[in-house]
Amino acid sequence: MPWFLDPDVARLACRQMIEPMTWGDARPLGWVFMPDHWHGLVELGPRDDLSCVMNRFKARISKQLCRHLQGDRLWCRGFHDRAIRREEDVRAVARYVVGNPLRAGLVAQLGDYPYWDCVWL
Repeated sequence: MPWFLDPDVARLACRQMIEPMTWGDARPLGWVFMPDHWHGLVELGPRDDLSCVMNRFKARISKQLCRHLQGDRLWCRGFHDRAIRREEDVRAVARYVVGNPLRAGLVAQLGDYPYWDCVWL
């Protein structure tokens, strides 16, 4: 479902991105809410593994959006991940992540898309 086409839903989800309780000891480096999913680059801390971080992330956003969901499910089970190698340019990966709205043809310029952020900006 394209939940994040609704500006109210997208803004509520974006607010959770800056809440420390959403991340525990992990840190979002770059992210974007697409109309029907989320892309993110997350730096894990020493305590929580990626499954724990993603479960908490999904639960906190779902809780904020429960009145909009009306019994529907926001997230699919599981998630897709790819580890970044030490030799990879993390900033280039972040640019790729936040550039998804451009590649999807949602906007002509990234600055025109409101539901993303990156620590290097």
